Amino acid sequence: QVQLVESGGGSVQAGGSLRLSCSASGNSDSTSCMGWFRQAPGKEREGVAGINTNYGNTYYADSVKGRFTISQDNANKMVYLQMNSLTPDDTAMYYCAARKWACYSGSLASSESWPYWGQGTQVTVSS
Repeated sequence: QVQLVESGGGSVQAGGSLRLSCSASGNSDSTSCMGWFRQAPGKEREGVAGINTNYGNTYYADSVKGRFTISQDNANKMVYLQMNSLTPDDTAMYYCAARKWACYSGSLASSESWPYWGQGTQVTVSS
């Protein structure tokens, strides 16, 4: 089992930045790939960024490339999402997720292959 706890959400004006954190505990063999998803009201959950925890390679949705950066601190079992140049379209509940299989470019396309989820942290961007 894996437990994920997010923090760092909040309200910010357009153009601002936020840094989300995800703390992982439990079976580290089940966190080979960790990622961030988001879900806005009335919309489907969308994969935002993923990272292979063993190798450090990263993947991003086109909508956030160049603005968001996923990183990790393996020693402390933390994953971060640095979000810059935020726009109102980034407003959503952001979820940390984990899976035992390695990330690849298609990992963010569906949330169904991610068995472990945090409770989410709200990000609100005002214009």
